[in-house]
Amino acid sequence: MKKIFFLLLILASAIPAKACDICGCGVGGNYIGILPDFNKKILGLRYRYNSLRSHIGTTGNSTYLTTKELFHTAEWWGGWNISKKWRVMAILPFSFAEKTNQGSSKQKNGMGDVAVSGFYQLMNKKTTAGHSKLLLQNLWVGGGVKLPSGKYNPADKINSSQNSNLFQLGTGSTDFTLNAMYDIRLQDIGFNLNSSYKINTANKYNYRYGNRLSISTQLYHKFSIGKKSNVAPNAGILFERSQKDMENNLQLHASGGKITMGSIGAEVSYKKIMFGLNWQTPLSQDLASGIVKAGNKAMVHAAFAF
Repeated sequence: MKKIFFLLLILASAIPAKACDICGCGVGGNYIGILPDFNKKILGLRYRYNSLRSHIGTTGNSTYLTTKELFHTAEWWGGWNISKKWRVMAILPFSFAEKTNQGSSKQKNGMGDVAVSGFYQLMNKKTTAGHSKLLLQNLWVGGGVKLPSGKYNPADKINSSQNSNLFQLGTGSTDFTLNAMYDIRLQDIGFNLNSSYKINTANKYNYRYGNRLSISTQLYHKFSIGKKSNVAPNAGILFERSQKDMENNLQLHASGGKITMGSIGAEVSYKKIMFGLNWQTPLSQDLASGIVKAGNKAMVHAAFAF
């Protein structure tokens, strides 16, 4: 198999609204991207960055209450093809978060929430189309679980309807995901469609982050460089919608929302080594009833297949 395709989630989360890739809350922590192809096993390291502003003014400008939050995450991730149709993937994140308001700042760092997912290949078709060009189609479906390994500190949840609960290393809850990934490629030009639904449970403090729907598309082109190298620039659109958070069975105003982001990046492979980068920028957003505004996001990665 070609090992060119690698672009994960973002994404949790990748992969936002609320805008927290670190703890997986709200929209933005489940970006997956193009599912990587590998023969047996793969091990990689990736770095993700994103930012947001909370307590913004009614016109979108900063006020004396506005807080800027930065999230940095380094993740070990791996995959194992159990058979031709089954594969398992896992992510182990370590996070650093910082928020700043009027010159004062607060930091926290530590392990995030570990996630494990399983995938089953429903379709793997090879046909020809116009002028005998090779047409490839793949469909993977699966599900996963996110464990409460990251620290959740209830003291960082300010008891106010105008405060979002983003500054956490983990959700403190066991959560579940349902995934579907479809990829179609005509010779070297391909299109990828991913969808994911995250089902959150309440933690022991009776706080439950809202369930999240994520949909992403990627258009890519693979260029061969010699016999052992490939480069694949890509661009796409991501859409995510999150329900409102719940605390003690009460809906929280400063939570939930939707965001649409544009992405651009490139993937490079040389023999069994892969690396790449991805940049995402908001195109439209309505987060936490207008209280939160997401910024740009970035990701770089490297992986080795064996």
